[in-house]
Amino acid sequence: MKQKQLFHLKWLAKQVKMDKNTRKLRNQDINPCIEESDGSQRCLDAHNYDKSMCSPDFIKYKNCRKYWHNLMVQRRREGVKPEMPTAEERKEILAGLGGKPY
Repeated sequence: MKQKQLFHLKWLAKQVKMDKNTRKLRNQDINPCIEESDGSQRCLDAHNYDKSMCSPDFIKYKNCRKYWHNLMVQRRREGVKPEMPTAEERKEILAGLGGKPY
């Protein structure tokens, strides 16, 4: 009986950890490419996971990640904190650029 309880506790611990990671990925201040990620997932769902049908969505996501990663590296070099702009800052940056550059 104790073996089953131990297994269940380990399983619960993993679930809590996964939920924490999922929350982190869905946090607007941490992940600047949620919209692009969701677009890729919707495309995969709509096309029965045929990746060849979703190349434009994958490229948008990849370009988004690349853009914000480069900006984060630049801010890190300049000593700006936080290194990743908050969701509000990103909106202002994109508005100043006239939209998404990716």
